[in-house]
Amino acid sequence: MKPRLTRRDFLTQSTAAAVLTPALAIPESPEKPKSSAASTSAEAPHEKSHEKPKVRAITGFVQLDPARHETQIHQTLAFLHGAKTTFEKSGYDVEGVRITTQPFPEYARGLSREDTLSFFRAYDGLAAKENFDAAIGPAMSTDTDDPSFAEMLGEIIMGSAILEGSLAVAGDDGIHWNAVRAAAKLVRYVALRTPHSQGNFRFAATALLPPLTPFYPGSYHVGPGRAFALALESANVVAEALTGKPDYAAARESLIDSLSVHARAIEAAAKKIEQATHWTYAGIDLSPAPFKNVSIGGAIEKLTGVKFGASGTMTACALITGALKEIPVKHAGYSGLMLPILEDAVLAQRWSEGIVSMDALLAYSAVCGTGLDVIPLPGNTTQAQLERILGDVASLAVKWHKPLSARLLPVAGKKAGEQTEFDDPFLVNATIQELRH
Repeated sequence: MKPRLTRRDFLTQSTAAAVLTPALAIPESPEKPKSSAASTSAEAPHEKSHEKPKVRAITGFVQLDPARHETQIHQTLAFLHGAKTTFEKSGYDVEGVRITTQPFPEYARGLSREDTLSFFRAYDGLAAKENFDAAIGPAMSTDTDDPSFAEMLGEIIMGSAILEGSLAVAGDDGIHWNAVRAAAKLVRYVALRTPHSQGNFRFAATALLPPLTPFYPGSYHVGPGRAFALALESANVVAEALTGKPDYAAARESLIDSLSVHARAIEAAAKKIEQATHWTYAGIDLSPAPFKNVSIGGAIEKLTGVKFGASGTMTACALITGALKEIPVKHAGYSGLMLPILEDAVLAQRWSEGIVSMDALLAYSAVCGTGLDVIPLPGNTTQAQLERILGDVASLAVKWHKPLSARLLPVAGKKAGEQTEFDDPFLVNATIQELRH
C-alpha cells in the first residue's frame, strides 16, 4: 500500500496552470512608483542582496456554502492561480496555494454527523485532485462551543490527507479550558490513528490568533467577504542579512532593509491584484519560515556565534521579531519569528542534542512568534501532560496578548531517546526528548 500523501507532498507535484477568466484577469506586473526617491529606496537593497524570499503560500479566504462549494472552489482557484502568475512575473517564486474557510461548525450545524463527515471526505478529495491546501477553521472558537465538534475534527483529520484544522484555546476573553482539554484529547486520538503519527502536523491549538492568517494549520476566515493573504519563506534572507554584521544594531538595520524591499515589492503586486479582482488584500505574514536546510536556526547562529539555545538566543529572537514589526507593509497573522523544530535542520539538531528544550521555546515565545511548533513527543505522553503544555501556551498568549499556537506530535510507539521516523519530505527527523513530570 502506498503511504498516504500529506498536503505538502501535493504542493511538490507539478500541476497544469489554471486559466483566468476575463473577469479575473490580473495585470502581469505592478507599475513602478512615479517618485524617484521611492524607486531608489525600493531598488537599492536588491543590488546588495542576492537572496530572495519565496511566497510560501497565497491563501484565499472564503465563506464556503456546502450546496455550491465546488463552484466556489473553482472560482477561488482561478483567482489564486492568476495571482500566483502575477507574483512569479514580479520575480518571486510561489510554493503553493491554499483555501481557508469559516470555522467548520458554522456550515456543519445544518448537517447530520455522517453527512458532515461525508462532506469533508469529498472536500479532501477535491483538494487532492485540484492540488490546493485546505484549512477548515477551528472546531471550537469559544469555551462554550460544543466539544463534540472537536471530536469530529479529530475524525476528519484522521480520515483525510489534506484538510487542516484547529481549536482556539485562548482568546480576548482569557484561557478556554474546555478547549484545552478537547485539544489534548484530539492530539492523543490522532497520534494513535494516523501513519507515523503524522496527523497532528495538520492540527494546531491556537491562542489569540487573528482571522486571515495565511500560515497553517490555525488559519480561519470570518465574515461574508473574500480576501487573500501571503505567507513568506524567508529564512535565507534573514541569514544573509545577519551574517558578518559588527553588532546587533547593524544586524537589525540590515534585516529591516533586506526584508523591506522584498515585502514592499510583493505588496505592490498584491495591491494590483486587489484592484483588478476586488479580492481584499489582507496583508503579509512576515514570519520568516524555514525549509529544512534553509534554516532560521542557522541564521540565528550566524548572528550570535553560538549554538541555538545557548545564551544570546533570546536576544536574537527578540531582535528578529522587533525588526519584522518595523517593515512598512500591511501585516497579517503572527508576523514574528517562527521556530518549527521539525521543519528546520539546525533546530532539529539542537533539539536532538538537548541544547534547546520545550521550556526554552516557551521562553522565546514571549519575544517571538508562533509558540511550540512541530514538537516531537514520546508516544506515551498523557492527555494530562498535553493539557499542561497547552495551558502554558495559552497562559503566555493571554499574559502578553499575542498570537501563539502549538503543534504537538506524540509519536506512537516511540520513547524518549529514540528517533522519529516521519515520512514527509518537508519534515526533519529528530531525537525525542523526555517530558518532565
